[in-house]
Amino acid sequence: MTPEVGTLPYYWDLVIHSLGPIALGGLTGTIPLSLVTFAVGLVIAIVIALMRLSGSRVLRGIARVYVSIIRGTPMLVQLFVVFYGLPSLGITLNPWPSAIIALSLNVGGYASEVVRAAILAVPRGQWEAGYTIGMTTGQAMRRIVLPQAARVSVPPLSNTFISLVKDTSLASVILVTELFREAQQIAAASSEFLVLYIEAAVVYWFICMLLAAGQSAIEKRLDRYVAHA
Repeated sequence: MTPEVGTLPYYWDLVIHSLGPIALGGLTGTIPLSLVTFAVGLVIAIVIALMRLSGSRVLRGIARVYVSIIRGTPMLVQLFVVFYGLPSLGITLNPWPSAIIALSLNVGGYASEVVRAAILAVPRGQWEAGYTIGMTTGQAMRRIVLPQAARVSVPPLSNTFISLVKDTSLASVILVTELFREAQQIAAASSEFLVLYIEAAVVYWFICMLLAAGQSAIEKRLDRYVAHA
């Protein structure tokens, strides 16, 4: 017997039957999009951070402008520029590549400041110790500075990743099928927007709780690379 519309059994049945598609949207859309975007964005962030620390005025200037643009414009606008704006220049991208490009550039802009601050937090004596045993600047950076900077940057980068997981919901406006878009489609078909959107929020909250729990384990693993007095 089908529960009567508007009753508690009806809403419960709706939540149970919609949980699968919404969770699947998270597993096949939100999580992969977040992981790929964060990985690409982190590479961009490291490059931009090194440019900011470079001795070249030109490189520092380019990096500053990039960070300023990314941090000074909304992510939604950046998504629209890539997906709806680039076709006017003859560059047409599908929703997924558009989302990856826009979100990666956004992550790169914000995370670059985290990486730069983490590198600057490593005592100058660590650099000098590397030079003393014959390391080049690049070797000292890879073997001494970056491992220690990684430990310092874990908490803020973890927060960046958690924020990114939530921000992927914006990709639904450019037709990327992920967690929130699945909730939107089910809500449109059932006209029960409040229940479905609350359910989507709970799923996002659960994912973020899992990520926050994993942050501590990563910090402990990286702690062995930190020089202790």
